[in-house]
Amino acid sequence: MLLQRMFALLFLISSSPIVLTDWCEGSYRCLANYIVAKNIKTPPQEIGCFFSVIITSLQYETLSFDTKDLQMSSRVKINMRWTDLALQWTEETSVAREIILPVDKIWTPGLVLDNAIDATTKPYTDDVVVSSDGTVNHAVILLIAVNCDIKLFTYPFVSGQCLVAINGWRNGDCGIILQYPRSVTTLGGSLSGEWMTEKVEIAKESDMENRKYLLVTLSINPFSAVVTLILPSALIMLADLVSFSLPVQGGERNNLKVTLVLSFTMFLFILNDRLASGGECTPLLHYHFCFCLVNLVLSMVMSLVLTHLTTADNFLTFKCLKRFRRQNIHLEQREDAGMKKQSSGSAKASLQKIVNFLENVEQKEQVANSNEAFVNYLDKFCFCFFLFIDILYLVIIAIVTRTNLCTTQKIKIWDYEPIFIVGEPEYPHNGTEYVDY
Repeated sequence: MLLQRMFALLFLISSSPIVLTDWCEGSYRCLANYIVAKNIKTPPQEIGCFFSVIITSLQYETLSFDTKDLQMSSRVKINMRWTDLALQWTEETSVAREIILPVDKIWTPGLVLDNAIDATTKPYTDDVVVSSDGTVNHAVILLIAVNCDIKLFTYPFVSGQCLVAINGWRNGDCGIILQYPRSVTTLGGSLSGEWMTEKVEIAKESDMENRKYLLVTLSINPFSAVVTLILPSALIMLADLVSFSLPVQGGERNNLKVTLVLSFTMFLFILNDRLASGGECTPLLHYHFCFCLVNLVLSMVMSLVLTHLTTADNFLTFKCLKRFRRQNIHLEQREDAGMKKQSSGSAKASLQKIVNFLENVEQKEQVANSNEAFVNYLDKFCFCFFLFIDILYLVIIAIVTRTNLCTTQKIKIWDYEPIFIVGEPEYPHNGTEYVDY
């Protein structure tokens, strides 16, 4: 009895592959479970230690760009294809041409983001498609944040390039070779902010093999910066020049100039929130705002001084003081002479005092008018001086913006460790052109 049971168990074990084969001829799930049961989690290593992965299509989208920190966030969708002989099956096993497998049940290539400061990789779907010859089609989504070396010297009239390096891992004589397509599909040409994506190209390191990256060209729509920063600063400077037409004696001019200075400080806060003030090439807009602020403060101080000169005697010029003292000595001498003649009659002396008082008042008015004329002359001189400074500043700005004072340097992403590629990767001939660097 025991011997019969052992023979029956041995018969069932020996006949199970045949039963599996007959069962999987019409069941895709049976074939999928059969392949999953192999637990293939290691990369294919049939020829050499390098393995080739083809990128069939690549979609790029710029999500945002931080002008102050010069950081770009982007989304990249990569459709990949590779061949794993351990996943193939014959027609004897199943007539199915393709099956769907869970993405976490087989080996998938890992991607290296060389210059990313933050990156998230996730599969586009939870399943992959596997063909009977072992070809696997898989898609991943990359959320990448990179630093960009864009010179903002002529902000907001700026354009620059950012690099997004996506490659296979490598270590000595082993690694993954990514075969890029010839073009990249760009999604979302314009951003929600002021930056726009002009084009995305595939480039490579000139003196290195298997080091490729996406070259993203960005530009700024200057309308927002012109309306919120440049135009208000120009109008405030123009209003400061026009304020010289107001009289110096009243307080209207001083009130207006103080208001202009306080208004300009508000735009300084907007500038600091939008642009960074450090770096190799400080934006020219920072120097512009610095000049405008100094100009406005000096204009306000000069206006306060001129207003005080018209009302305070202790700020009279040396010429006016000398003339005023000479007139006071003359008046005192006349008063002494009048006192000596007082004996001639009290009525005549009283009349003389009245005449002297009126003459004294008239002379003081003449001195005040002379002082006012001198202040008006200084006021016209200040207006001409500030007008000349503003015109000279505009000429200098026009020259500086046309001169290439700030040049960009080549960004280094990788170290210069040599890479050795064993063998020549074989490309499938499916009608799609690929780039091999």
